[in-house]
Amino acid sequence: MHREMTDALQSPRIDSERLRRLLDGVNSFGRSMVTGGFNRPAFSEADMAVRRWFADQMTESGLAVRRDGAGNLFGRLGSKAGPAIMIGSHLDTVRDGGAFDGALGVCVALESVRAIHEAGLEPGIPIEVVATSDEEGRFGGMLGSQAIAGQIDHAWIDKAADADGLKLSQAMIAHGLDPARIIQAARPPGSIRAFLELHVEQGPILEASGKSIGIVESVSGICHWQVTLTGRANHSGTTPMDMRSDAFAGLAAISAMIPTIIRDAGGEQSRVTIGKVHLVPDHPHTIPGKAVFNLIVRDVDNEIMRALTIRFRDLIAETSRKHRLEASIDEMGWLAPVSLDAAIASDIETEAKRLGLAYMRMPSGAGHDAQTMQAVCPSALIFVPSRAGISHAPEEWTDWADIENGARLYLAALCRLAGMAGA
Repeated sequence: MHREMTDALQSPRIDSERLRRLLDGVNSFGRSMVTGGFNRPAFSEADMAVRRWFADQMTESGLAVRRDGAGNLFGRLGSKAGPAIMIGSHLDTVRDGGAFDGALGVCVALESVRAIHEAGLEPGIPIEVVATSDEEGRFGGMLGSQAIAGQIDHAWIDKAADADGLKLSQAMIAHGLDPARIIQAARPPGSIRAFLELHVEQGPILEASGKSIGIVESVSGICHWQVTLTGRANHSGTTPMDMRSDAFAGLAAISAMIPTIIRDAGGEQSRVTIGKVHLVPDHPHTIPGKAVFNLIVRDVDNEIMRALTIRFRDLIAETSRKHRLEASIDEMGWLAPVSLDAAIASDIETEAKRLGLAYMRMPSGAGHDAQTMQAVCPSALIFVPSRAGISHAPEEWTDWADIENGARLYLAALCRLAGMAGA
């Protein structure tokens, strides 16, 4: 017979080795033997395969498994109907990504539920483990959690494509999924009681501060543009410098102004990146006639983000005139900055103190599912350190002692949310 979670006669405990095996299992999918990185882009063969494997793990753990129209994978613990506490993260990766980004959060969520189940406890509040789809934004935004939050419309679905031009609808149909069902993934207000996510920091602050835990108070917004500068391709030896319409020269001028614009219109948490560039015709002896690049603007303050985007629009227009170019800006995604739930953050802090963990409160410079889920329910995010701040790379690493601390705190916070004494 199961005891209700308010009965703390037996507290659940994280099984560290079982967690390690689970994470190793996830990372058996999509690993590059050349770089050592992981390649599970959303709706790829590796992504779909790891989802099937993880669904089996949840089924074997006694969870009721289902998928929604956006490709999100759920495993529910508890026989009671009604709103659930949702816990998890994502399984997809960037190209040659690391072993911990997203995957650790999903694995800690399932291990926490396994620990509760193993202790013979049935939650008074149902718990749903989730592996969201396309958190890394292959097709723009964070598809899975945005679909749950009701932030996706048909126009966005029709337009969504990856950097190589593959449409989201094509990728889904190739795996037998119906993109028209994405809209149906939206959850009504009140259907989720809370959302809890654990993630690697993906930055250097925790390690530099000597802290093993970050309690996230706010998450940076993300503005993602694809900018096209069009000039005229011409012979690089015969065209005088003052008679060129050089698309790359325009791009270089824009890039060089990033520090100045951040200084004038940004703040301490402002981040601006040009991370992908394509030149046409991309030939060493030809002046580039076209430059297509992605510009990412991030900040924890919505007004600062707006101010930065205005400055960059003006800069792109001015630079285009100066270099005799035409410019177009395609907004691929906009996620507003979000303040996470203060009450849950305080509860997490209480548990961190009880467990004797070195922690700090901090913002997140990277986007996460928790920021989107905050629109649907109270949401919280726990960070564990990233060695040297490295992420989105094969060298990504988090020490196992920090993982254990994060998992213990996560389980304690979950138990507190569910009305049970800390683990």
